[in-house]
Formats: sequence, structure tokens, C-alpha cells
Amino acid sequence: MLNALIRTMRPRQWSKNIFIFAALVFDEQLLNAEAFLRTLAGFVLFCLISSAVYILNDIVDVDADREHPQKKTRPIASGKLPVGVAWVAGISLVIITLGLAYFFLTPGFEAVLIVYFLLNIAYSKWLKHIPIIDVLLLAGFFVLRVHAGVTLIAVERFSPWLYVVMTLLALFLGFGKRRAELALLAKGAGSHRKVLEGYTLPLLDQYIMIVAGTTIVAYSLYTFSAPNVPENHSMMLTIPFVLYTIFRYLYLIEVKHAGGAPEEILLSDRPFQAAMILWAISVLAIFYFS
Repeated sequence: MLNALIRTMRPRQWSKNIFIFAALVFDEQLLNAEAFLRTLAGFVLFCLISSAVYILNDIVDVDADREHPQKKTRPIASGKLPVGVAWVAGISLVIITLGLAYFFLTPGFEAVLIVYFLLNIAYSKWLKHIPIIDVLLLAGFFVLRVHAGVTLIAVERFSPWLYVVMTLLALFLGFGKRRAELALLAKGAGSHRKVLEGYTLPLLDQYIMIVAGTTIVAYSLYTFSAPNVPENHSMMLTIPFVLYTIFRYLYLIEVKHAGGAPEEILLSDRPFQAAMILWAISVLAIFYFS
């Protein structure tokens, strides 16, 4: 049962919460020990609140998951984790997370956690069934992660451009996820996830192309126009890595029919990982050693 609970908490998806570190890195405070530890603590608490959300989502979606070709093996859907135990675990995680945030971190961070949790509840109950709104809200969750990092430190030079880039990138991943789900489930997609009845593959392809192009333009503008980037425009050297990761993701969802779980690509696709690592090294070198 413990293994089933850990699986339901989905630790592999905790990688999404790494965006909390964006403010720390891009505000050039990565070497500030106090700021780093506060952000690390925020990352841990965000992982716990997101796990609570995953548990509660699986409880709500248990009937639909049992009809899904892949999700039917999830612990709650398969019966390995009793619903009663899942309820207790989910609610306990929420109480523990909010309590720790209140006593040890900032009011702003706790407010972000509360908003994130309540929006997820609304998403699970109603909003995930509304086409376009569902993906916009998923993108909003990523922006909340970035903002959570901002609330944890004394920000001096963090650029709002990163909110724009993060929103567009999250929309790109969200529409890619919907495309992968629609391609996998084919004609039975609507019976597994109601919102997929509002999408078609050509429509999603158009959304993806629009958002992908806009993301590239927005990131390019950030690299030379944001107030906190080096004046020698060296951040523009990171643009090729962003181009490659976007093109690679498009290749994976179009040719390899992946993308239903973007975090799986991040954790398993070697070329994608290599591009992300090279981008991260370049950013660190430019901000901290140039």
C-alpha cells in the first residue's frame, strides 16, 4: 500500500516544480545560501501540495481511469490503493504543506500554494472539461510555480519577460499533451476524457504551431531586451538550444507519438535532456561567469 501511495503521489512529475528556481537563477541569487535554502524548501513544499492534488485528482477520475488503456493501472483505479486511504493521505498532505509554509516561509508563498490548490480542485471538477480553458489553466499552473519562487526571495532584477515565455512554453506543452492523448485514444477519446471532444488533430496542430513560433520569438526578445541580461547580448547564444528542444518535442509528438506525459520526455529522451543541460550550463555561465 505504501508503494501504491508513493506511485499515486507521482514523484516523477515533481520535475515540473523546478520552475520555482527560475527567480533564484535569473535574479543572480543562486550563490546566495539563504535564498537558495528558502527556494529549496519551497520546492519541497510545492512537490507535496502537487502530490496532494494528484491523489485527489485520481480519486475524482477513478471511474474514467478504469476505462483508459494506460491509466487503468494507476493504484486507485486498479484497487491497490483504497479510496479511503487516498482521501486521508491527500488531505493530510494539504494540511502539512500549508502549515509548514505558514510557519517557515512567506505569506506570499502560502497564498500561491492556496491558489494553486483551489484552482486544481476547480480544474478537476469543472474546468478540465472546457476546451482551450483546460490548457490555459495548465499553463497558469506553471506560471504560479515561477511566481512562487519570486515570493521566496528579495527579487532585484527578475524580468517579467520570463512570465511571458513560461506561459507560452506551458501552452505549447499543454496542446502537445492533448494532441498525444487524442492520437492515442482515437475515436474513443471523448469517452475517456470529455474535453477531447472539443479538439481535432488539425486544430491542435494549428495551436501548437502558433504557440511554438510565438515562444521562440518571445524567448529571443527576452535574450536581448530584458533589463537583467548581460549588455553584450551573450544570452542570444542560448537561442539554438531552445529551438532544438521545441523542434525535438514536435518530432516526438508527431513522429514518435509521445508527449502524453511531457515529464516522461524530460526524464527519458536523451537528445532532449542533452539540449536542456547545455541550455542550463550556458545560462549559468552567462549570468554568473561572464
